[in-house]
Amino acid sequence: MHYDVIVIGGGSSGLMACVSASRLGAKVLLVDKGDKLGRKLGISGGGRCNVTNAKDLDELIKHIPGNGRFLHSALAVFSNRDIIDFFEGMGIRLKEEDNGRMFPVSDKAKTVVDALVNKVRSQQVEIRVNSPVHDVLYNDGRVTGVRLKNGETLTCGAVIIAVGGKSVPHTGSTGDGYAWAENAGHTITELYPTEVPLTSNEPFIRSKELQGLSLRDVALTVWNPKGKPVIKHEGDMIFTHFGLSGPIVLRCSQYVVKARKQFKVPTVTLTIDLKPQQGVDEVYSHTYALCRDEPKKAVKNVLKTYLPERMLPLIMKLAGVKEDITYDNISKQAWNELAKLTKAFPVEINGTLSIEEAFVTGGGVNIKEVDPRTMQSKLMDGLYFCGEVLDIHGYTGGYNITAAFSTGFTAGKCAAERVKGLQ
Repeated sequence: MHYDVIVIGGGSSGLMACVSASRLGAKVLLVDKGDKLGRKLGISGGGRCNVTNAKDLDELIKHIPGNGRFLHSALAVFSNRDIIDFFEGMGIRLKEEDNGRMFPVSDKAKTVVDALVNKVRSQQVEIRVNSPVHDVLYNDGRVTGVRLKNGETLTCGAVIIAVGGKSVPHTGSTGDGYAWAENAGHTITELYPTEVPLTSNEPFIRSKELQGLSLRDVALTVWNPKGKPVIKHEGDMIFTHFGLSGPIVLRCSQYVVKARKQFKVPTVTLTIDLKPQQGVDEVYSHTYALCRDEPKKAVKNVLKTYLPERMLPLIMKLAGVKEDITYDNISKQAWNELAKLTKAFPVEINGTLSIEEAFVTGGGVNIKEVDPRTMQSKLMDGLYFCGEVLDIHGYTGGYNITAAFSTGFTAGKCAAERVKGLQ
């Protein structure tokens, strides 16, 4: 059987590639090794599916620290606004939440997945599930088709690899696409976990005394071994039984991975600023005034209205202050230490959870070998890449899915145009 375009992988980028290729009249086949399409999409955004982010494009690209600039051309073809119009055009009403995140009004990822799959079916795309691909076939510098694991060979004019990275493998992302890319001559940049919880061996983590404690509106800074700040993010986080998690921790994770590797160190220091809206002098004078007004009370009991109660014993211990001390007995230096620790509570981080437990894969098909205007390989005629298989990664919050939809739409459109002689 011969097709114009074969898309491997029925996730966000693969489904969108099918939509744009079949829209141009191409005969498209979608093959997926699983029994269900859009599995990762179905669990995204906590099961609510954060379909894109409404930020201006320049701001959006800043939130894709892993080669976001590569996406300028794809976003010119199919932007976040186009994604919003696409879903609303299918009758899925969207709503904007904090930081530009766009969700379906239904709050159900299934709404989005079903609409996308139905759109693909309505455009006469042939779908084969439970059909793992063994090889992408190349001959004389161009794609000729794919061979399935059952031995069947399917020929085509273009292949779009949309199989994702290595994160969340139970959704089917197990890194299959890297070998097919390498067989075409591509280099795969080193893979690593991003948007991933961090691990720590700190005694207060091992003892689980802070497990489950959520901190809201704090700032987290990653420091390199030379004492220079690498990145800072403000927002929410949580202490876990193994370390740290939550939105700002995930955003800092790739910088922890890179700092440990670059400086060849076992641990990296992070500091938590519990009062990012106040300077250290303000914290000093505010806490001082609170305790001066209640001089007979233990400092710990006065400050629990100002600082997280479960962290206070640790902060006081690090500052060298006894837990039962009162305002009259505390030195100015100890007070200064308390203020400094409120602004920079240190946590030694020794690593991350595995790439399989990460939300996103860092690294992938080297973008220098892919044409950003078309998503076509520069090394193999008729071979296209889209989504997380590429060395592109963003923060959580609708950025990765925007990259997937945008590169998928561009790959499908350009593959169909090329095969149909429309370019």
